[in-house]
Amino acid sequence: MVPDTPDVNAVLFADDGVAKGLEKDKLVIVSSINLLDTQKFAKKINALGCDYLDAPVSGGEVGARDATLTIMIGGSEKSFALAKPLFELMGKNISYIGDNGTGQTCKVANQIIVALNIEAVAETLLFAARSGADPERVRKALMGGFAASRILELHGERMTKRTFNPGFRIELHQKDLNLALDGTRKMGLALPYTASAQQLFSVCAANGGKAWDHSALVRALEIMSNFQVAEEPQQAKAA
Repeated sequence: MVPDTPDVNAVLFADDGVAKGLEKDKLVIVSSINLLDTQKFAKKINALGCDYLDAPVSGGEVGARDATLTIMIGGSEKSFALAKPLFELMGKNISYIGDNGTGQTCKVANQIIVALNIEAVAETLLFAARSGADPERVRKALMGGFAASRILELHGERMTKRTFNPGFRIELHQKDLNLALDGTRKMGLALPYTASAQQLFSVCAANGGKAWDHSALVRALEIMSNFQVAEEPQQAKAA
Protein backbone atom coordinates (compact mmCIF):
# COMPACT_ATOMS: atom_id res chain seq x y z
CA MET A 1 0.00 0.00 0.00
CA VAL A 2 1.31 3.47 -0.87
CA PRO A 3 0.41 6.60 1.11
CA ASP A 4 -0.44 9.44 -1.27
CA THR A 5 -1.35 10.66 -4.77
CA PRO A 6 2.24 11.09 -6.08
CA ASP A 7 3.03 7.53 -4.97
CA VAL A 8 -0.01 6.15 -6.78
CA ASN A 9 0.98 8.13 -9.87
CA ALA A 10 4.43 6.53 -9.78
CA VAL A 11 3.08 3.02 -9.26
CA LEU A 12 0.67 3.40 -12.16
CA PHE A 13 2.55 5.49 -14.70
CA ALA A 14 6.30 5.24 -14.08
CA ASP A 15 8.42 3.64 -16.79
CA ASP A 16 8.06 0.29 -15.01
CA GLY A 17 4.56 1.06 -13.65
CA VAL A 18 1.35 -0.92 -13.74
CA ALA A 19 0.03 0.84 -16.84
CA LYS A 20 2.94 -0.47 -18.93
CA GLY A 21 1.86 -4.05 -18.33
CA LEU A 22 -1.89 -3.68 -18.64
CA GLU A 23 -3.74 -5.77 -21.20
CA LYS A 24 -7.07 -4.70 -22.66
CA ASP A 25 -10.12 -5.12 -20.40
CA LYS A 26 -8.12 -5.28 -17.15
CA LEU A 27 -9.43 -3.50 -14.06
CA VAL A 28 -7.41 -1.07 -11.89
CA ILE A 29 -8.67 -0.31 -8.37
CA VAL A 30 -7.22 2.59 -6.36
CA SER A 31 -8.07 3.74 -2.84
CA SER A 32 -7.86 7.26 -1.32
CA ILE A 33 -6.13 9.92 -3.43
CA ASN A 34 -6.87 13.43 -4.69
CA LEU A 35 -10.28 13.75 -6.40
CA LEU A 36 -9.11 15.59 -9.53
CA ASP A 37 -6.14 13.27 -9.99
CA THR A 38 -8.47 10.30 -9.66
CA GLN A 39 -10.44 11.52 -12.67
CA LYS A 40 -7.22 12.18 -14.60
CA PHE A 41 -5.79 8.74 -13.78
CA ALA A 42 -9.07 7.07 -14.75
CA LYS A 43 -9.00 8.70 -18.19
CA LYS A 44 -5.44 7.52 -18.78
CA ILE A 45 -6.33 3.95 -17.78
CA ASN A 46 -9.51 4.05 -19.88
CA ALA A 47 -7.45 5.18 -22.89
CA LEU A 48 -5.57 1.87 -22.60
CA GLY A 49 -8.85 -0.04 -22.99
CA CYS A 50 -9.10 -0.84 -19.27
CA ASP A 51 -11.48 0.11 -16.47
CA TYR A 52 -10.71 2.06 -13.30
CA LEU A 53 -12.48 2.10 -9.94
CA ASP A 54 -11.77 4.53 -7.12
CA ALA A 55 -12.54 2.66 -3.92
CA PRO A 56 -11.58 4.58 -0.77
CA VAL A 57 -12.43 3.01 2.58
CA SER A 58 -13.52 4.08 6.04
CA GLY A 59 -13.33 2.13 9.26
CA GLY A 60 -9.71 2.44 10.34
CA GLU A 61 -7.39 -0.33 11.45
CA VAL A 62 -10.16 -2.16 13.30
CA GLY A 63 -12.33 -2.24 10.19
CA ALA A 64 -9.46 -3.52 8.08
CA ARG A 65 -8.59 -6.22 10.59
CA ASP A 66 -12.20 -7.36 11.07
CA ALA A 67 -13.20 -7.00 7.39
CA THR A 68 -15.92 -4.51 8.34
CA LEU A 69 -14.76 -1.55 6.24
CA THR A 70 -17.10 0.87 4.55
CA ILE A 71 -16.09 1.05 0.89
CA MET A 72 -17.26 3.82 -1.45
CA ILE A 73 -16.83 3.11 -5.16
CA GLY A 74 -16.70 5.33 -8.22
CA GLY A 75 -16.49 4.03 -11.79
CA SER A 76 -18.63 2.01 -14.21
CA GLU A 77 -21.43 -0.14 -12.80
CA LYS A 78 -20.12 -3.07 -14.84
CA SER A 79 -16.71 -2.89 -13.18
CA PHE A 80 -18.32 -2.42 -9.76
CA ALA A 81 -20.37 -5.60 -10.25
CA LEU A 82 -17.22 -7.47 -11.27
CA ALA A 83 -15.23 -6.32 -8.25
CA LYS A 84 -18.01 -6.47 -5.65
CA PRO A 85 -17.19 -10.01 -4.43
CA LEU A 86 -13.65 -8.82 -3.71
CA PHE A 87 -14.93 -5.78 -1.80
CA GLU A 88 -17.24 -8.01 0.23
CA LEU A 89 -14.21 -9.90 1.55
CA MET A 90 -12.90 -6.65 3.04
CA GLY A 91 -15.99 -4.75 4.15
CA LYS A 92 -19.65 -4.84 5.11
CA ASN A 93 -20.95 -1.52 3.79
CA ILE A 94 -20.26 -1.55 0.05
CA SER A 95 -21.72 1.44 -1.82
CA TYR A 96 -21.61 2.28 -5.51
CA ILE A 97 -21.71 6.08 -5.75
CA GLY A 98 -21.37 6.89 -9.47
CA ASP A 99 -18.73 7.84 -12.04
CA ASN A 100 -14.99 7.95 -11.38
CA GLY A 101 -14.19 10.42 -8.62
CA THR A 102 -17.47 10.04 -6.75
CA GLY A 103 -16.02 7.38 -4.47
CA GLN A 104 -13.28 9.82 -3.48
CA THR A 105 -15.86 12.57 -3.03
CA CYS A 106 -17.88 10.37 -0.66
CA LYS A 107 -14.80 9.44 1.38
CA VAL A 108 -13.75 13.07 1.76
CA ALA A 109 -17.32 13.99 2.76
CA ASN A 110 -17.15 11.30 5.45
CA GLN A 111 -13.85 12.62 6.79
CA ILE A 112 -15.12 16.21 6.88
CA ILE A 113 -18.14 15.16 8.96
CA VAL A 114 -16.00 13.06 11.31
CA ALA A 115 -13.41 15.80 11.82
CA LEU A 116 -15.96 18.52 12.51
CA ASN A 117 -17.88 16.29 14.91
CA ILE A 118 -14.69 15.43 16.78
CA GLU A 119 -13.92 19.14 17.03
CA ALA A 120 -17.46 19.85 18.32
CA VAL A 121 -17.23 17.12 20.96
CA ALA A 122 -13.76 18.30 22.02
CA GLU A 123 -14.92 21.90 22.42
CA THR A 124 -18.00 20.75 24.34
CA LEU A 125 -16.07 18.63 26.82
CA LEU A 126 -13.40 21.30 27.29
CA PHE A 127 -16.13 23.86 28.01
CA ALA A 128 -17.87 21.50 30.44
CA ALA A 129 -14.67 20.64 32.32
CA ARG A 130 -13.48 24.26 32.55
CA SER A 131 -16.93 25.27 33.86
CA GLY A 132 -16.53 22.84 36.75
CA ALA A 133 -18.70 19.96 35.53
CA ASP A 134 -17.57 16.35 35.30
CA PRO A 135 -16.99 15.96 31.53
CA GLU A 136 -17.72 12.22 31.55
CA ARG A 137 -21.07 12.78 33.28
CA VAL A 138 -21.86 15.54 30.79
CA ARG A 139 -20.98 13.20 27.93
CA LYS A 140 -23.25 10.47 29.25
CA ALA A 141 -26.10 12.93 29.79
CA LEU A 142 -25.79 14.25 26.24
CA MET A 143 -25.96 10.70 24.90
CA GLY A 144 -29.60 10.69 25.96
CA GLY A 145 -30.53 13.73 23.87
CA PHE A 146 -30.43 15.12 20.34
CA ALA A 147 -26.66 15.67 20.58
CA ALA A 148 -26.04 11.91 20.77
CA SER A 149 -23.69 10.50 18.14
CA ARG A 150 -21.13 7.76 17.64
CA ILE A 151 -18.43 10.43 17.85
CA LEU A 152 -19.70 11.60 21.24
CA GLU A 153 -20.04 8.00 22.39
CA LEU A 154 -16.66 6.65 21.30
CA HIS A 155 -14.34 9.60 20.80
CA GLY A 156 -15.81 11.57 23.68
CA GLU A 157 -15.04 8.67 26.01
CA ARG A 158 -11.49 8.51 24.68
CA MET A 159 -11.13 12.21 25.50
CA THR A 160 -12.32 11.83 29.09
CA LYS A 161 -10.41 8.59 29.70
CA ARG A 162 -7.28 9.84 27.86
CA THR A 163 -7.05 6.76 25.64
CA PHE A 164 -5.35 8.20 22.57
CA ASN A 165 -3.61 5.02 21.48
CA PRO A 166 -3.89 4.51 17.73
CA GLY A 167 -7.29 3.82 16.27
CA PHE A 168 -7.44 6.07 13.23
CA ARG A 169 -4.18 8.00 13.36
CA ILE A 170 -4.10 11.79 13.21
CA GLU A 171 -1.59 11.72 10.34
CA LEU A 172 -4.10 9.75 8.24
CA HIS A 173 -6.93 12.17 8.96
CA GLN A 174 -4.58 15.04 8.12
CA LYS A 175 -3.97 13.42 4.75
CA ASP A 176 -7.70 13.05 4.06
CA LEU A 177 -8.45 16.67 4.96
CA ASN A 178 -5.53 17.77 2.80
CA LEU A 179 -7.20 15.95 -0.09
CA ALA A 180 -10.42 17.82 0.66
CA LEU A 181 -8.80 21.23 0.92
CA ASP A 182 -6.60 20.71 -2.13
CA GLY A 183 -9.66 19.82 -4.19
CA THR A 184 -11.78 22.66 -2.88
CA ARG A 185 -9.07 25.23 -3.64
CA LYS A 186 -9.01 24.05 -7.24
CA MET A 187 -12.82 24.20 -7.37
CA GLY A 188 -12.97 27.67 -5.80
CA LEU A 189 -14.88 26.53 -2.71
CA ALA A 190 -14.50 27.76 0.87
CA LEU A 191 -14.59 25.18 3.70
CA PRO A 192 -13.47 27.24 6.71
CA TYR A 193 -14.36 24.72 9.41
CA THR A 194 -12.61 21.90 7.58
CA ALA A 195 -9.53 24.12 7.40
CA SER A 196 -9.72 24.86 11.13
CA ALA A 197 -9.99 21.15 11.96
CA GLN A 198 -6.94 20.52 9.80
CA GLN A 199 -5.02 23.16 11.74
CA LEU A 200 -5.96 21.52 15.04
CA PHE A 201 -4.67 18.18 13.79
CA SER A 202 -1.48 20.01 12.79
CA VAL A 203 -1.09 21.33 16.35
CA CYS A 204 -1.31 17.75 17.62
CA ALA A 205 1.21 16.53 15.06
CA ALA A 206 3.61 19.33 16.00
CA ASN A 207 3.39 18.22 19.63
CA GLY A 208 4.36 14.61 18.97
CA GLY A 209 0.89 13.34 18.16
CA LYS A 210 1.04 12.09 14.57
CA ALA A 211 0.31 8.56 15.77
CA TRP A 212 -2.40 9.53 18.27
CA ASP A 213 -5.98 8.53 17.57
CA HIS A 214 -7.87 11.40 15.93
CA SER A 215 -9.95 11.85 19.09
CA ALA A 216 -6.76 13.49 20.40
CA LEU A 217 -7.73 16.60 18.46
CA VAL A 218 -8.92 17.69 21.92
CA ARG A 219 -5.24 17.97 22.89
CA ALA A 220 -4.82 20.89 20.48
CA LEU A 221 -7.64 22.78 22.19
CA GLU A 222 -6.21 21.90 25.61
CA ILE A 223 -2.77 23.20 24.61
CA MET A 224 -4.25 26.48 23.38
CA SER A 225 -6.43 26.81 26.48
CA ASN A 226 -3.81 25.62 28.98
CA PHE A 227 -6.44 23.35 30.49
CA GLN A 228 -7.13 19.61 30.20
CA VAL A 229 -10.55 17.97 29.92
CA ALA A 230 -9.43 15.28 32.39
CA GLU A 231 -6.36 14.16 34.28
CA GLU A 232 -4.12 11.46 32.89
CA PRO A 233 -4.65 7.97 34.36
CA GLN A 234 -2.39 7.20 37.33
CA GLN A 235 -0.50 4.45 35.48
CA ALA A 236 0.26 6.86 32.64
CA LYS A 237 1.57 9.40 35.15
CA ALA A 238 3.79 6.79 36.76
CA ALA A 239 5.20 5.79 33.37
